Amino acid sequence: MRKADRLNEIVHYLRRMHQAVTADSLAKHFEVSTRTLYRDIQDLQDSGVPILGEAGVGYVIDKTYHLPPIMFDADEVEAIALGIGMVCNWTDEKFAKKAQSAYQKIQATLSAPLLHELEQIATFSAPSHYKIPWVVDFTEVRECIRRKQFVRFAYLDLNDVLTERTIRPLALTSFSPVWLLTGWCELRQAFRNFRIDRISEFTPLDKRFRDEKDKSLKAYLKTIENERAKDANSSCEKH
Repeated sequence: MRKADRLNEIVHYLRRMHQAVTADSLAKHFEVSTRTLYRDIQDLQDSGVPILGEAGVGYVIDKTYHLPPIMFDADEVEAIALGIGMVCNWTDEKFAKKAQSAYQKIQATLSAPLLHELEQIATFSAPSHYKIPWVVDFTEVRECIRRKQFVRFAYLDLNDVLTERTIRPLALTSFSPVWLLTGWCELRQAFRNFRIDRISEFTPLDKRFRDEKDKSLKAYLKTIENERAKDANSSCEKH
């Protein structure tokens, strides 16, 4: 990554963070040495970017700072177009409209050469008959995740056993053509994944939750990471 691109990405990264980020964490994220990261921060501060903090403590950025207009290259525009096509084909109408609206806003910022590149794109996401229908409101599920709102639903598992579940919804993940809803299940007192095509009677509850150390999306991702590491170690031992 070119230094100019890295500096821009550091600003974007800090704007997304809600707490101070250490130089070590930044250096690891951007795959540079800590010494290089310190120089990058100093260069940004010297150019007027309001980054606060110091070495050994962590850095934050003034969220009122306005970034210059975002510039895309041809590959980035193609990737965005492909991603939006996949959203349109594999989610629901409400989310598709949001994706198309975002794409129109992006198009309005493009230069004439990039608009020409956009017309030449030959990478597509096509509708598929393999898409599995569901009865839940996909957008409602997303909103419950965002609002951290408990939900209740009936779930028919792969053995055709029907149970009622109350969960903390944490994430939606596509394993095309299946969508999984990940959550902390109050019945099992553990993380569980539910195929949304097997969910019915989806009901948001008038109760919200706060992230807890062992019941958050971060904790779930950590368990997945640990399982992968364990599987990798087992594979190495067998060889």
